[in-house]
Amino acid sequence: MSEQLERNLALDLVRVTEGAALAAARWMGRGNKNSADEAAVNAMRLLLGQINIDGTVVIGEGEKDDAPMLYNGERIGRAVQSTAPNDKSIQFVDIAVDPIDGTRLLSLGLPNALSVIAIADRGAMFAPGHLVYMDKIAVGPAGRGVIHIDASVAENLRALARAKNREVSDLIAVILDRPRNAQYVEAVRACGARLKLVTDGDVAAGVATALEGTGVDILFGIGGSPEGVITAAAIKCLGGDMQCKLWPRDDSERAYARQVGYDLNKTLVLDDLVAGDNVFFSATGITDGEMLRGVHYSGNGATTESFVMRSRSGTIRRIASSHRLEKLMRFSQVQYGN
Repeated sequence: MSEQLERNLALDLVRVTEGAALAAARWMGRGNKNSADEAAVNAMRLLLGQINIDGTVVIGEGEKDDAPMLYNGERIGRAVQSTAPNDKSIQFVDIAVDPIDGTRLLSLGLPNALSVIAIADRGAMFAPGHLVYMDKIAVGPAGRGVIHIDASVAENLRALARAKNREVSDLIAVILDRPRNAQYVEAVRACGARLKLVTDGDVAAGVATALEGTGVDILFGIGGSPEGVITAAAIKCLGGDMQCKLWPRDDSERAYARQVGYDLNKTLVLDDLVAGDNVFFSATGITDGEMLRGVHYSGNGATTESFVMRSRSGTIRRIASSHRLEKLMRFSQVQYGN
């Protein structure tokens, strides 16, 4: 795969998340999560189909009858319909998508809703299947190699504080605010560290630990498995560290894990979640947030802010774009207007 092709692929992915964000942003604060999600998914699916890839959706929106919804296992990309199977420009990839990370945030007009996508070489991404949740810990580059999911919250906070030459009380932990994470909340508070509870935005919370300027140092807690794989792609690009364990909700999920051969006691490290070093991640803000500005409209135009990352080079590009909506609709067939 040539360097030029890889650079083009990064820009293609930004167009995908921009398109999904522009389509979803019209639904900001309107209280309709399903319509917002449908708009984002349809835009993302259409724009992915225009990229010269043969992609398999490993992390998608789930199968839905009679609706093209980026379901797990779907093949997508311009090359899927190619009549030239030996075309060396075709890139065979795994795809993980979250058209709206923070659907409820968007429906209520709250900050930090994002549109995100990650891709890696074919066969590189972990597929959690019907196992919906993972127990997770994530940190930025300074914490790489010093944390472990089997260590206590106190041990991990002390290790990270030493690595950062700071006090535990200086650190900020982020945790998804759910009853299942109450033990993590109590443990962080008992250590004297600062705490940021988030109601939604599983991917954004994990990425924040490794992105400069967010103030977040470490993520603890049980959240979505699909979001865990997407977050791992971003963490790999940013040089951070992440570990997870599958967290079945009931006996049926435990039985499923045994059936497919997943060891529930195994610690999944970064390379288990996303293997190799040919990983891309792109995110575009939908509503204004701490990492990215959301979509803003003015007349017949709109602005977006995105970042795209590549693990091989370690490059992070922050991209501010201005869009003329009538041009976009003519080119992409996506309805970006009211």
